[in-house]
Amino acid sequence: MACRVQKRISLRRKLHILRVLTSSNSAKRTSIANSTVLRLYKLKLALETVKRHYENLLATRGEHINLLNHVKENKDVKIEKVRAGTFMVKVTCEKGSNTLVAILEAFDEMCLNVQQAKVSCENGFSLEAIVVAEDQTLDVRDVSEALVKAIGKQSGEKDLPKFDKKCDL
Repeated sequence: MACRVQKRISLRRKLHILRVLTSSNSAKRTSIANSTVLRLYKLKLALETVKRHYENLLATRGEHINLLNHVKENKDVKIEKVRAGTFMVKVTCEKGSNTLVAILEAFDEMCLNVQQAKVSCENGFSLEAIVVAEDQTLDVRDVSEALVKAIGKQSGEKDLPKFDKKCDL
């Protein structure tokens, strides 16, 4: 007898919880069960909608990243003369296997010493550096031409003549 009472109390407690969760006003078991099934179906539909939206966002993100990877950046070389013989160099170009090496070799050929540099290869190659020339007469145009030649040579363009200057070591 006590077992039956416990089962009935347990069933009523569970039905009460279902009634609260489904916002059902009915006291009948079948009505509560139907509203519970309806509520679960609505939740399932909402979950499928969220999954579709998430998959669309992932696809859009993938397309965006793909487009960013295929966009080719133009070579951009900006040189600012800070003071006599000191230059602020900013280079932006597409990624290449030896871009940094080619730029550093160009600096070496022009007898430029790198004092500070920041390099990034995130969406292309970019370099910001402060360089000091051993030859104080070096011009911004000379530095920019040498860097454009170095970047062009690295990316496979026709071989251009090197900067003809020897360093005093």
